Amino acid sequence: MDVIAKHPMDNFPVRPLQFDIDKVAPRDFVWSRTCPEFSVFINALGLHVPHFERYLVRTMTKIKPLIEDKKLLRDVSAVIGQEAHHAKNFLHFNRAMVARYPKVAAMDADARDYFARRAKSDPLKVLVGFTAGYETFTFLAGMIILDNYHRWFADSEPVMKALWVWHQVEEIEHGAVAFEVYKRLYGDQEFYRKWMVLLALIHIASETFKAYAHMARIEGWLRNPFRAISSMAFCGSMLLRLLWSALPVFRGGYHPRNHPLVTSRQNPIQIAWRRYEGQGGDVLEIDHRKMAEMLGLDLPSDHVMSA
Repeated sequence: MDVIAKHPMDNFPVRPLQFDIDKVAPRDFVWSRTCPEFSVFINALGLHVPHFERYLVRTMTKIKPLIEDKKLLRDVSAVIGQEAHHAKNFLHFNRAMVARYPKVAAMDADARDYFARRAKSDPLKVLVGFTAGYETFTFLAGMIILDNYHRWFADSEPVMKALWVWHQVEEIEHGAVAFEVYKRLYGDQEFYRKWMVLLALIHIASETFKAYAHMARIEGWLRNPFRAISSMAFCGSMLLRLLWSALPVFRGGYHPRNHPLVTSRQNPIQIAWRRYEGQGGDVLEIDHRKMAEMLGLDLPSDHVMSA
């Protein structure tokens, strides 16, 4: 059986990828031509995420001595590696975005200080619970974004497309680790886990909305009332989509491995990307032709395909 056809959360690797963010011009930070609002939304969402990822790395490093199960310990080490590389790449992008969005520097610093302070002061139960709550949504976002690839960023700047496809694939791969750590340490405290999910969503929504509003203003989307309503409604709808997709999280017996978005069907882009990268393919830039190559599709030389 092809290893790529197995569940994406099985034996996931650490991929030390580094994307050339400097190739992306400030004018291309609205990098999705398919859906400009999506690129601004995901830039806003991603602004504070690398600082959470450093919080996660500290949390997982701290709990490693408490984990005896060899498989879970292996997954904990792998998620530390994946998230460390995510944080490195996205912090680079945050620094680059300052050239276009003046308030990003202050927002980035605030997020850094918030998570650094909490990483030092949060008790172990809060560290583990909040990490599991936050990972609920990075995992869900990975599945939602890849499932809507053609709607939101099929035609995009190649480095940014590659960066986000990589990130979303890996968020799905390690989407159960923080949950399993919480269950191993505090398995009988389900109400607290669900409470942490809600707190994480509130923080994600508030930080994303604040950054999105600033970026939309800089892009000139708020000058026209109809454009303003449309662009802000997109942000709100995306956050509601996250909430809706999280409903299974609150059911008894929930496990990320069994979430309907994972088990009903595996996303073909996720499978193709994992296979292509695993065979040594270059995934640092993805244009139409590279995606077609990954998916095994023929792309005529005179045809521009939104794949």
